[in-house]
Amino acid sequence: MRDPDQFDEFYKDVRTRLLLLTYCLTGDLPAARAAVRDSFVVTSHHWRKVQRLEDPEAWVRVRACAHAQRRHTAKLWHREKGLDPEVKATLDALGKLPLVQRKTLLLTELTTASMAEIAREVGLPRADTERELQSATSQLALLREVPTTSIRTLFDPVRAHVEDGRWPRATIIRRSGAARRRTHTVIGVAATVAALVVTGTLVTDTGGVRPTLAGERVEARTKHKPSAPPTPEPIDVPEETLLTAEQVGARVPGPSWSITRTDDNSSGDGLVMPCQDERYADGKGTAALVRTFSSRGAKPAEAMQATQASVSERAAGRGYRTALAWFAGCGDDRAQLLETREAAGIGDEAMLVVLRTWDDPASTVVAGVARTGQLTTTVVTRTPAGRKPSLATSASLLADAVTGLCGRPGAGTCTTVPRLKEVAPVPVATMPGMLAEVDLPPVGDVRRPWVGTEPRQARDNAAATGCDKTAFDQAPMTNGATRTFLIPGARLRDEFGLTETVGSLPERRAAAFVDGVRDRLERCSKKQFGTEVDRISHLDAKHRDLTVWRVTTEITDKRSVSFLMGIVRLRTSLAQVGFVSDPPAEMTSKDFTALVERALERLDAMPRP
Repeated sequence: MRDPDQFDEFYKDVRTRLLLLTYCLTGDLPAARAAVRDSFVVTSHHWRKVQRLEDPEAWVRVRACAHAQRRHTAKLWHREKGLDPEVKATLDALGKLPLVQRKTLLLTELTTASMAEIAREVGLPRADTERELQSATSQLALLREVPTTSIRTLFDPVRAHVEDGRWPRATIIRRSGAARRRTHTVIGVAATVAALVVTGTLVTDTGGVRPTLAGERVEARTKHKPSAPPTPEPIDVPEETLLTAEQVGARVPGPSWSITRTDDNSSGDGLVMPCQDERYADGKGTAALVRTFSSRGAKPAEAMQATQASVSERAAGRGYRTALAWFAGCGDDRAQLLETREAAGIGDEAMLVVLRTWDDPASTVVAGVARTGQLTTTVVTRTPAGRKPSLATSASLLADAVTGLCGRPGAGTCTTVPRLKEVAPVPVATMPGMLAEVDLPPVGDVRRPWVGTEPRQARDNAAATGCDKTAFDQAPMTNGATRTFLIPGARLRDEFGLTETVGSLPERRAAAFVDGVRDRLERCSKKQFGTEVDRISHLDAKHRDLTVWRVTTEITDKRSVSFLMGIVRLRTSLAQVGFVSDPPAEMTSKDFTALVERALERLDAMPRP
């Protein structure tokens, strides 16, 4: 080996990380340790090739994971005695995840691999990989009863556990690799000689003379090390690439549009748009510009554009998703998500998100986010609530913004004819298949925001009524989770609140589950004296079910409790939504039905049973 010191350093740096990954993947420490050791023996054999790769660790990781999975296939999940309770709880929770979800989660949390690289390693399209990651994250958080933001800390005790083990010296690994290389060389030479002998006995010229192995001497070409690729120049964002006041005025109603600001957004807190969480969507971008517009009149409107250049298309993709998440999961008080549209024909990827902000003055916000190559641009318009914006016009304004970037260094796909398609909301909740605060409408005269609890395992179901008493914690139901939304500080009675409970069943059983709830509700008025059940909405299709009821129960002669409840199914995924009102905080049947329809849309992100 030409660079033994370099290999030794690589071995010492990487081995514990790979052991942690393969141990969490299999729950079998001896198999994981043997797999990592054998992978480094193979790496030593091929070190001249591996050390020239952009990411040598990824090369070893793929082989270590494959070896570990093969070694533990016939064994039960981890059987170690005397494990630390925290380590055991994490390994047990990981063992309950499907292999693809487990591997996706571990590659995300324990390596620096990009989402595209993770997708290749698990063998799924990128969109499916992201969905599996969201499902795995939410499921592990539920099983360990921690917030999703704390998942990475779960691996700290496991890391401490594997760090205690002893490793073979690097020299032993190198000697094993050299022996492996010699064995392969001997086998290769023997096979070549055998092939030559066989072919020599078969090939002769017309004169009967057998060919020999003698040949002309060929001078070897001088090897040149490939020169390092030149460092690309940082991409700039000139002011002339931004929208003009005339372009905004042509697309957004309002008199006398003017530019109020153009700069790199480096001063102040950097939060210039509604729902914005950070100064930049890509904190490591090479350039950024922000421009704001305003219009005069009795009901003025606003517009903003933020454009960023990233060091690569992959980084730009992360920035695009970050900016999109700002609006899809808007954290502004009393902001409600109305709809989400995919905007095909605008750059490489683009979406529109429509929100209603209910704080005075109420307004409608349309946020368009688009990426073309290494450039990401966000265009936001805010108009008074009574003025309904045209989404086709908003898409055209976003297309104008991308056209301004077209042809610039780092730009990718330009703009054709924008085509809008309504799609499911971008998953943003702690558990992606569940409702989020941004989905909930205002209630009555209450001026405070909704706040949701962390999802927890569905050991009980506050979304059920006294009529159906539906349970989500009984086998074969899986993925059961529940969360409640309240309005703190609103001085409402203790019963007030909205609860959603979700779970998964095989599709035929899921359909039967919904039928059972419907049947119990239909019979409730006859079985329970003083209870009235009114069906508000109903959908019964092959892969989708939705039914909404209002259940009113008399508590005394002068008091009754009204309960809104909906049950939905999307193939194998189920959700039940229940709302108990308070006179100052009522929800209309129309608003509640729309919320249950949103719960049905969110189920698209639920994991399979």
